[in-house]
Amino acid sequence: MSEHALRFPAEWEPQSAVLIAWPNADTDWADRLGEVEETYIALVAAITRFQPAIVCVADDDVQAYARARLSSARIDMGRVRFVEAPYDDTWLRDSGPITLREGDGFRLLDFRFTGWGGKFDASQDDLLVERLHDQGIFLNSDRQSIDFALEGGAIETDGAGTLLSTWRCLHERHPDASREQITAQLSDWLRQDRVLWLDHGYLEGDDTDAHIDTLARFAAPDAIVYQGCDDPADSHYAELQAMAAELAALRTRDGKPYRLFPLPWAQPIIDENRRLAASYANFLIIDGAVLMPAYGDARDAEAQAVLAQAFPDREIVAVPCRPLIWQNGSLHCITMQLPRGVVA
Repeated sequence: MSEHALRFPAEWEPQSAVLIAWPNADTDWADRLGEVEETYIALVAAITRFQPAIVCVADDDVQAYARARLSSARIDMGRVRFVEAPYDDTWLRDSGPITLREGDGFRLLDFRFTGWGGKFDASQDDLLVERLHDQGIFLNSDRQSIDFALEGGAIETDGAGTLLSTWRCLHERHPDASREQITAQLSDWLRQDRVLWLDHGYLEGDDTDAHIDTLARFAAPDAIVYQGCDDPADSHYAELQAMAAELAALRTRDGKPYRLFPLPWAQPIIDENRRLAASYANFLIIDGAVLMPAYGDARDAEAQAVLAQAFPDREIVAVPCRPLIWQNGSLHCITMQLPRGVVA
């Protein structure tokens, strides 16, 4: 495996499976477990229409329960694989492996997971990649431990060497590092030759410090889908309009503006006097489909239509995600795609 062959694939490239972790009474979902289980059942049903799902479970009891719930929903259990590993919570976008292709094999980048800058306990989550790797889940793969706090939700790649991220998040994690330093480190570890930074964009109820995967996502090397806001009375309006202007000013590798697809803005969802982060940009691309978070809002259908324009060759499948935003994340945040060949 030669160093120069390392490449960070885009999410739309062929996949082996999607990795998730089943919510249980020992996670932060405990108070609303029934509601969130329905989202996970719908998610696994959607994934397994197209490809396998690998479901992390905390122990034998959780596995037996999850298997029963999924089986009763008539899901193709031949496409569901359970692996046992302890975890603090189920946000595998941020605690799971960031997988690079390395010749005919793979390199699993295992960055530090600090519970989004020490906001939550993450001691088990920080060990998840190592534990899965030690179990032999991943084929033809080397694990590279990197002592640098980085979550998968904080980065987007076009698969061709361009990374998109938000300065707010990376600066929050590494306040003593300059933009030039962090750009150089990300470029080296992730084998990118361009890092595009957004300085605007945030969502109330987001405790990730503005992860890019709630704001703006590549749909192709020349296309970006982003969370818009068209309501001047909304508290997000100025910030998301400023982010839209930043995106319009970005250029592709060959100097052209990106094709931009603004997503509609859902009506405010308030829970115990707290605004929840209902972003349509937190979608998941899988083989043949895009799974879209739906919030039971009138604009769900409009968001589905925008994604159909951005991904004309994929089916757009809505997954009910309103229970997820109670814990400040959505569909992309609880999943991690695994490139084709990295698992059997």
